Amino acid sequence: MHASKGDRLLVHGRTVGHGDHVVEIVEVLGANGEPPFRIRDENDHETIMWPGPDCVVQHAKTSRTHTTA
Repeated sequence: MHASKGDRLLVHGRTVGHGDHVVEIVEVLGANGEPPFRIRDENDHETIMWPGPDCVVQHAKTSRTHTTA
């Protein structure tokens, strides 16, 4: 699993009644974009996370600047 700062992590709910939630990756602590990640949830709580198989990285869209010659 590879991520960059600004990407989001979709965490699938593991038990009945607990739905999916999305957290923001605010810092990548591993080498080459690998975990662990410092994440921030919707309540602005930050923690360090090693995502499991129930997580999916949603890469941030990068904006491209078009130049004309």
